[in-house]
Amino acid sequence: MQKEPPLWIFGYGSLIWRADFPFVERAPAVINGYVRRFWQGSSDHRGNPEYPGRVVTLLAAPDHSCWGMAYRIAPGLSEEVLEHLDYREKGGYDRLEIEVGIGDGKYPGLTYFATPDNPEYLGKSDLNEMVEQIMNAVGPSGTNIDYVLSLDEALTRLRVSDPHVSKIASKLRSRLDQS
Repeated sequence: MQKEPPLWIFGYGSLIWRADFPFVERAPAVINGYVRRFWQGSSDHRGNPEYPGRVVTLLAAPDHSCWGMAYRIAPGLSEEVLEHLDYREKGGYDRLEIEVGIGDGKYPGLTYFATPDNPEYLGKSDLNEMVEQIMNAVGPSGTNIDYVLSLDEALTRLRVSDPHVSKIASKLRSRLDQS
């Protein structure tokens, strides 16, 4: 009987702070060649079909890196965890095989990303338009504001600088302070 190789799941959005699946180990991790962007619509978690929220996806960027959290899945649980994540990430996300940097090592892993051809993809937009959309979006998983601020706080705890996330979070905080 062949031993199942370890499966690492890389999270760069809500999976950083909200891993709702069993794992054996978690560690800060990086993938090269990608950046995180608020270009994916969310009508199933942080918005609704009439007013989708904005959540992050990965965008290919050869000279950049994206930091997040990696989770090692126990042997024998990979199928169950992937089935759960396939459902959780059903709103336009596909699996992506990647190399995950953890400490001094590199490991094969999986993450989820939204392709521009999925029906929820919103793409690039003006910063103020994105903030306005985020301010008003609410879905079954909560407000879009909470998602953005939780991501910003999780990255801060990891000591990760992500200017895209920081700019949006800063604008949101400013708007909230004015309310």
